[in-house]
Amino acid sequence: MSAWPVEASLSVPVVVTAAVYLRGWSLVRRRLAQRFDARHAVVFLSGLAIMALALASPLDELTHRWLAAHMVQHLLLMVVVAPLVWMGAPVVPLLVGLPGWARGIVLSGLSGAGIRCVTRALVHPAVGWIAFALSFWIWHAPALYDLALESDFWHHVEHACFLVSALLFWRPVILAWPARMAWPRWTMIPYLALAMFQSLPLAAILTFSDRVIYAGYSSIDDQALAGVIMWLPGSLPLLLPILWLVVELSSRPVAMVRHHV
Repeated sequence: MSAWPVEASLSVPVVVTAAVYLRGWSLVRRRLAQRFDARHAVVFLSGLAIMALALASPLDELTHRWLAAHMVQHLLLMVVVAPLVWMGAPVVPLLVGLPGWARGIVLSGLSGAGIRCVTRALVHPAVGWIAFALSFWIWHAPALYDLALESDFWHHVEHACFLVSALLFWRPVILAWPARMAWPRWTMIPYLALAMFQSLPLAAILTFSDRVIYAGYSSIDDQALAGVIMWLPGSLPLLLPILWLVVELSSRPVAMVRHHV
């Protein structure tokens, strides 16, 4: 636990992203103070910090020994880091925070008709949900899971798939400005609930299996603990937004009536 790995491939992008965001946030806040406050910067930077903790800390070293630690790492990326990043409303600050020449390249690249079509498809809620579920199940297949344990390259690919699919999944839930709703707001309740339930079969398999599923680990108790972590703490970040949406949607008619009166 005394070893704290420092990887330039992670630390440099994290630091650069934080610097670009903070620059853009400070510039945008002057003009749009009603949309951006300190809360946005805090949650965005917290998301980056937790990502660094998951991928470049003693936790990453422990993932090669304990399946439970590996499960914590995956859950941090998929249900903690991704929503925190979106809660920071990062699109405009990251764009504004870029140097002028880099911003021009990005805007020019995004202006093409083909790129716009691809972007619209990627940010659709159905694509986000399917990507989230497929990434979860594909990378927890024993052959691919063991491959990621044996190869640093495939381990990085696995983490990238988890994070990108989670960002696509959480976008319509958080709906950070300037995103617009593609589906009615109430649909995010079954959207989250189905995502929560689709992981339960794997959690049950890990918890109650009488044999070791992944060749890289040897302890049944460790495997059962990983299943419990996926089952209980892994479901909470999906359950809390459901409750929040129920409260939000149930209070809307009252607010509308009061405004009308």
